Amino acid sequence: MNSLKLLIAGTILAGTAALTAHAQGRPAETSPPNAPNQQPQFENQTRAPQPAAPVNIKTEVVAKGLPHLWAMEFLPDGRMLVTAKAGAMHIVRDGKAGPAISGVPKVLSGGQGGLLDVALAPDYATSGRIFFSFSEEREDGNGTSVASARLVPNDQGGGQLEDVSVIFRQMPSYDGNKHFGSRLAFGPAGELYVTVGERSDTEPRVQAQDLNSGLGKVFRITQDGKPLPDNPFVGQENALPEIWSLGHRNVQSATVDGEGRFWLVEHGPKGGDELNRPEAGKNYGWPEVTYGVEYSGAPVGKGLTQMAETEQPVYYWDPVIAPSGMAFYDANAIPEWKGAFLVGGLVSQGVVILHMENDKVSHEERVPLNARIRDVKVGPDGAVYAVIEQRGGGQSTIIKLTKA
Repeated sequence: MNSLKLLIAGTILAGTAALTAHAQGRPAETSPPNAPNQQPQFENQTRAPQPAAPVNIKTEVVAKGLPHLWAMEFLPDGRMLVTAKAGAMHIVRDGKAGPAISGVPKVLSGGQGGLLDVALAPDYATSGRIFFSFSEEREDGNGTSVASARLVPNDQGGGQLEDVSVIFRQMPSYDGNKHFGSRLAFGPAGELYVTVGERSDTEPRVQAQDLNSGLGKVFRITQDGKPLPDNPFVGQENALPEIWSLGHRNVQSATVDGEGRFWLVEHGPKGGDELNRPEAGKNYGWPEVTYGVEYSGAPVGKGLTQMAETEQPVYYWDPVIAPSGMAFYDANAIPEWKGAFLVGGLVSQGVVILHMENDKVSHEERVPLNARIRDVKVGPDGAVYAVIEQRGGGQSTIIKLTKA
């Protein structure tokens, strides 16, 4: 496989060529699992077979020399709005990032924190409103916050944010630098799903099971940051009304499907990344129930992979892909991917394609890119765009994936 240096130079790669070497029906993942004694609960819950005829993909660089990016979003005119982890927002046009957009609030950039996801409001074409998440320093620690603002581009390729308002704060705060999440996704009625993390450390992570804590949850809020009146815990004592689902570890991948349903892929421990379709009020287990093991190799808790009160993941990976960024493919440029989920892989270093049947994974396809993928989006042209990051906070590159 060609190196990232060749990618940045603009070399066209046959992204799925390596897959043809696999025997038909074999899974893309062939390395031994970290937890060999754990067994899936149903067919294709892990290591689903590859498609009989994987798509041959070519890639090309569309922007390079960018700051260390975390997220990208397409504007209606085809330009890209990107967030840089250090705290700047830019508009990318003609392969280059414009001047930093002014008005971005101060972010806490360190460890896994920084300026995180960005999403256009459903009515962006008329309102110019955007939403973004970031790690925020607070008097008693820090946490993931969500803000809205009006984006006003200028003629110099930059712009400014106006009417900036922090609409939601994950609470409680915690003095740590890991597991902030976070992705933003709008449902069909304009509701906003917000994913976060459980802050990683042994003490706070147990709060993923606590309804009075915002750690390890999915939130469902209005565009003003208020709980939706039909959220599952509205009116329940000692429960945050913004919570949609609980028992999550660290969610950096989320999207809605063609039916407007919310899906996510969350970072698991050493083995145990999960695809879930969170439903109202349901418990997805962490840290009491999970696949995989601690990074030390020890069991997580009691080593349970199932419990009556918790949901099984739709799919899981062991070893992990380290998911970041996710899109539902509903375009026509790559017809073989229609109806599939596209997930960025930081550790697997490529794009993971999950082909679905009846809300289960039927096949797992991989486009190896030999680079860490931070975000994935479907462009207005139906091509797939991926943000490549260099480990250690170096520059980022955006590449375009099309059918060869």
